[in-house]
Amino acid sequence: MSVSDTNLASAPRRANRSSESVARKVARNVGVPVLSIVLLLVVWQAIVVGFHVAPYIAPRPYQAVLAVTQNWSTLWPLVLGTIRETVYGFVAGAALGISLGVIMAKVPVLQRLVYPVLVLSQAVPIIALAAPLVLILGFSVTPKVVIVAWIVFFPVTVNVLDGLSHVDQDLVNLARVYGAPRWRTFVQIEVPATATPLFSGLKIGATYAVTGAIIGELAASDGSSLALYQEHANTNLNTAAVYGTTMLMTVIGISWFLLVVGAEVFATPWQRRTVARRSWRRVADQSEGDSAR
Repeated sequence: MSVSDTNLASAPRRANRSSESVARKVARNVGVPVLSIVLLLVVWQAIVVGFHVAPYIAPRPYQAVLAVTQNWSTLWPLVLGTIRETVYGFVAGAALGISLGVIMAKVPVLQRLVYPVLVLSQAVPIIALAAPLVLILGFSVTPKVVIVAWIVFFPVTVNVLDGLSHVDQDLVNLARVYGAPRWRTFVQIEVPATATPLFSGLKIGATYAVTGAIIGELAASDGSSLALYQEHANTNLNTAAVYGTTMLMTVIGISWFLLVVGAEVFATPWQRRTVARRSWRRVADQSEGDSAR
C-alpha cells in the first residue's frame, strides 16, 4: 500500500475523531451550563419546601413556569416587544461604541477631550436618566432604545479603545515598511487584534441590555409591556407571575449573551485553531493528486 493510499484510508478516521471531539466540546459547553441551571432549580425547590416558605413570598419553580405557560398568549407579544427594544438598543449602542472607540484611538486629541465626558455620562444613574428621556422623546419605543444603547456603548467604546491602544506596533511598522496602505493595515492587523476586547465589551453590553429595556419599559410605557405586567402582578400579590416574568427576562438576557458568544466563535476562529481546518475530502483529493503525479 502506498503512502497516498494510507492517507486516503486514514482520512475518514481523522474525520470521525474530529466529529467526536466536536461532540465532546458541545456536551461540555452546553451540558455543564444546563446542569448548573437544573441544580439552581433544585436548590430553589429544596429551600421553599425545606423551610416551608409561604407561596406569597416564593413559589415553587413549577408554579412560576405554570404562571408563564398558562398566560403565554398574553406574555408572548410583551416578550417580543422587550426583545425588539433590546436588539435595537444593543445594535445602536454597539455601533456607536465601535465608532467612538476607533475615532478616539486615531485622534488622540479627541480622546483626551471626549473620554472624560464618556466617564461622566456613566456616572449618571440610568434610572434618573429615564425620566428626562421620556420628557424629551415621549412615551414610545425610542427612549427605551436610547436607554439600552446608553448602557451598551460605554463598555464597547472602552474595550475597542483599549484593544487599538495595545496593537503590536512591530507588526504595524513592518506593514508600513512593505508599503501596505493604512486601510489594509487597519483591516488585517488592528481589527483582528481588537476582536477579543471588542467581544468582551459586547458580552458585557449583552448582559445589561435587557436591564436597560426593562428600566425603559417601567419609565416610558404608556400601554402594556413585560415590566408593567410584572409590576401589575406584584401589586396583585401574584407571586408566581412575578417570578415567572423574572425567569422570562433572564432567558432573554442569557439568549442574547449566547448569540454574542456564537458570533465571537464564528468571527475569531484563530482563537481556537492556529492552522486551517482540513476536511477528509480535501485530504483525499490531495492524495489522489499525489497518486496521479
